[in-house]
Amino acid sequence: MLGFLTARRAGLDDPLRLRRAESTRRVLGLQLNPDRDVDRIHGNGINTIDIEAVEGRYMLSGGADGVIVIYDLENFSGKLQYSCKAVCTVGRSSRYVHKFSVETVQWYPYDTGMFVSSSFDKTMKVWDTETLKPAEVFQFEGNVYCHHLSPIARKHSLIAVGTTNPKIQLCDLKSGSRIHILQGHRAEVLSVRWSPRYEHILATASADSKVKVWDVRRASGSLFTLDQHNGDKSKASSEAGIVGIFLFIKFFVSFFLSGADFKDILLCYYVIDRETVNYGKVCNESRKRLQFTVSRGCSPEFVFVPCGSSVAVYTLHTGELVTMLRGHYNSVDCCEFHPDYQEVYSGGKDCNILAWVPVLRPSDVEEDSDHEGAAGQSSVNPAFQDAWSSDED
Repeated sequence: MLGFLTARRAGLDDPLRLRRAESTRRVLGLQLNPDRDVDRIHGNGINTIDIEAVEGRYMLSGGADGVIVIYDLENFSGKLQYSCKAVCTVGRSSRYVHKFSVETVQWYPYDTGMFVSSSFDKTMKVWDTETLKPAEVFQFEGNVYCHHLSPIARKHSLIAVGTTNPKIQLCDLKSGSRIHILQGHRAEVLSVRWSPRYEHILATASADSKVKVWDVRRASGSLFTLDQHNGDKSKASSEAGIVGIFLFIKFFVSFFLSGADFKDILLCYYVIDRETVNYGKVCNESRKRLQFTVSRGCSPEFVFVPCGSSVAVYTLHTGELVTMLRGHYNSVDCCEFHPDYQEVYSGGKDCNILAWVPVLRPSDVEEDSDHEGAAGQSSVNPAFQDAWSSDED
C-alpha cells in the first residue's frame, strides 16, 4: 500500500489503481460483524434486499410474509456496537400490504422517495416512501417472480416484469400502464435485468432454459439467445440435463451471470464473444430465484452467491471459489453489495439480515500493535529530538 501512495504522490500512478487495490483488500477481508445487528422484523424468510444508490444509507427488504421494511444503515450512536434500526414497515396490519410473498424490492434509482415491490399476489406496487402508500398498482394474470428498473435510463421509465406467463411485460411509470410485451420464451420468466451501460438493452432468463437479450426499441424478437454450449446443438442434446431452470441473472458491463437448477450449475456468459465460465455447483435447496450480487471497484471483481446457509465468493472472470461466508442458521436467499464501504448484507430463511464488513488481517493488527509499543517507549521520534550542543556544556 505504501508503494501505491508513494507513486500517487509522485504522480507516477493512476489514482484509480490505489482505490481498486484498497477495495480489493477490503473485500478479501470480509467477515461477519459481531457489533452490528439489523432489527429482526420479518416473521418468515427474507427473499430480497436492496440498498439505495443515492446516499447508500437506506436498505429495503421483502419477506415471505409479504412485509416490506426500510432500514437505516448509518451509525449515529457514536458507539462501536449498534443496531440498524427499522425506520418504517409495511406490516400485516397495513391495508396496502402484499397478501403473499414479496419476491423483489427495488429503490427508484434517482430518488429515495419511491420504491417498487412485486409479489406472488400477482401485483407490482409503486410506493411513495413518505406515506407508505402505493401510488400505482399493476395487476397481472400470474405470480410475479421479478421486476427491474434501469439504473441509467433517461429516455424511458420502463419496468421489466417477469411472471408465470412467458411474455415479458414492460410497464411505464409515466402512463401507469403496460405498454409492451416481449415474446420468445416458452415458460415462466424467472429473472429480468436491464443493462447498466445501454438503457434499451434487457436480458431475461426463463424456465425454458434460455437466456435472451432484447433491444426494446425493436419490434422483432430478441437480439440473440445464449446457452451453455455456445449454440452447439449436438452437445446440448447429449448433456441436456446440465442446464435446467435459470434462477438468477445480473448484467455486469458487457456480460452477465445466470444459474441453472437441475444440477445447480452457475455459469458466466460473456455477451460480446459468447463464451462461458463455469463456476461449478451451487447449493440451492429452495429451487427458486436467488438474488446474488457483484462487487464494484475491485480488481478482480467478485461474485457473492447464496449457497445453502452460506454466501459463496467467486472471482468473476475465472470462476475460482475464494471463500465462503458462514453465519446464517438456514438457507440464504439474497445478498447485496454496498459499494461505498465494500460491505455485503445477506438475508435468509432464518429471518435474519447479516452484515459482512472488512476487517484488518492479523498481520495488520500485529504491525499496528508493534507501532503502538514503539511509540510508548519513545514518545518523540529521534529524528525530531533536539540535537543542538551548548557552549556552556
